[in-house]
Amino acid sequence: MKKLNLKKLTVTAILAAVAVVGSLFSFPVFGSKCAPVQHLVNVLCAVTVGPWWALAQAFIASLIRNLLGLGSPLAFPGSMCGALLGGLLYKYGKKLPFAYLGEVAGTGIIGGMLSYPVAYLVMGNKAAALFTFVVPFLISTCGGTLIAIIITLPLKKSGLLGRMKESLEE
Repeated sequence: MKKLNLKKLTVTAILAAVAVVGSLFSFPVFGSKCAPVQHLVNVLCAVTVGPWWALAQAFIASLIRNLLGLGSPLAFPGSMCGALLGGLLYKYGKKLPFAYLGEVAGTGIIGGMLSYPVAYLVMGNKAAALFTFVVPFLISTCGGTLIAIIITLPLKKSGLLGRMKESLEE
């Protein structure tokens, strides 16, 4: 059995907490609550601890946000798809732009489309359609990903991002 990495678990929990607190800074766009901090956290988690930890962080943050009344069930498909795809693309592509692209495509397009059945079946939104949430999710994820770019590029250039990842593997 593989040993649980306590450092990665701790970083994941801290980033989930940042995403929850960051959801206090949200804005409505076409019936969706956009929280760009969640997308920033998705990218940070994807590039530091990996895709599966990023997926766990997105699920935990979405769950807590919903339990506290800070989010909607739409948080699950949006954040989880972006975190996982960003993490997988970064893991196999080894370059930051892959994480950014994965977050935007995962949240904005895939998560936006997967939100339709959630809105229709779970939330009772009969006006929702397949592409209803794509534009608002793209707006939110582009904002958060832009902030992630501003943070991660200098970390990469200084070598700090690599050292952070190495220290999590010990």
